[in-house]
Amino acid sequence: MDIQRFSINGRILGVDDPQLQTAIARIHETSERPRCLCVPGGVEMYVAHHRQFVVKRMPDTGSRHHPGCPSYEPELQQSGLGELVGEAVLESEFGTTELRVDFPWTRSTGRGVPLGEPQVASEVEVPSRRMSLRALMHFLFERAGFNRWIPAMEGKRNQGVLHKYLQEAAESIVVKGVVLAERLYVPEPFSETRKDAVAQRRREKLAVLRLREGHHPLAVVIGEFKAVDATPLGCRVWIKHMPDAPLMIAAKAWDRIERVFAPLFEARDADGGQKVRLMVVALIRARREHTYEIDMASLMLTSEHWIPVEGIHELPLVQALVDRQRRFVKPLRYDARNAASFPNVLLLDAGASPVPLHVVSAYLDPKEQAAKALALKSGDDMQWIWRTHESMPELPARARP
Repeated sequence: MDIQRFSINGRILGVDDPQLQTAIARIHETSERPRCLCVPGGVEMYVAHHRQFVVKRMPDTGSRHHPGCPSYEPELQQSGLGELVGEAVLESEFGTTELRVDFPWTRSTGRGVPLGEPQVASEVEVPSRRMSLRALMHFLFERAGFNRWIPAMEGKRNQGVLHKYLQEAAESIVVKGVVLAERLYVPEPFSETRKDAVAQRRREKLAVLRLREGHHPLAVVIGEFKAVDATPLGCRVWIKHMPDAPLMIAAKAWDRIERVFAPLFEARDADGGQKVRLMVVALIRARREHTYEIDMASLMLTSEHWIPVEGIHELPLVQALVDRQRRFVKPLRYDARNAASFPNVLLLDAGASPVPLHVVSAYLDPKEQAAKALALKSGDDMQWIWRTHESMPELPARARP
């Protein structure tokens, strides 16, 4: 599929048609709905307005689109997102998505208020699923399209693109009543010639952290981990493209991060033959003016092209698909116990249905091994399997246009 086409009031317009904006503006806030023509009969969509009018897929309809369509999205059970939709992820037809998360937007200083006498319970609240900080990062990467690859993306992903599309994705996401873009900072590409202007924009963006009536507002930083060094007061965590603004953290807290995420840190030094990036998502607050302290953090591996991966065992497959100019999507774990039950990759250019690609590594822990074995047993005949102690099999053939 080369150009996405829509049927609007009896007219067929491509996504690159200069008349598309006018056509969808006319039906915005009406009962008329455009249809994506990627499959026979089309798929109903809706019109949203951000910086401009855009045609967006209806909630829970992504898998109805052709795998080659930009609006295609895997079935919910093929990634960790399926466990969150409907409880932690609430989509509206107005172009916004509400995320219910398990972390706060503020921290309070001072002593807590004494509890009153225990009362007889008059109701019981049923706990609902909440999204973790890691899952928030996965959601942003998916909404920004970084878990998806088409050959035209070659050479077009860099820090500037990461900054632009993560921030844009956050504009339509609401967390605890706050538009996420207001609390998200993704570093701009650093340049020595304009470092003062970049630093000023960062300070203006993070002015939201200013202490207010004993409350510390929090914000989210997403960037590539560069290094950490120890100081008498703790550790300084350095993020690439932020050479003048380290994130502070207590030494014991950083030690725990290194223990919990030891396999990810080790992946940076592994002899895998592919470049790996270690991404940090940090919930931060201002310790003092322009001094940023990590309140909570999580980590994620990505390929050289910022495609999230669960471990280095997936990198050779991802790189092979990029080198062979294939189209694919990488299912993400979110808050699932493990990712082994999902396809490692879904190949999108092998026909009318996506082809699940599975990677089986001997280094998966026993629970992941069992989950992967069950997934392979219950999978269909189209699935492709690579056991990493063997040579990679031939990839499924690309479908003819």
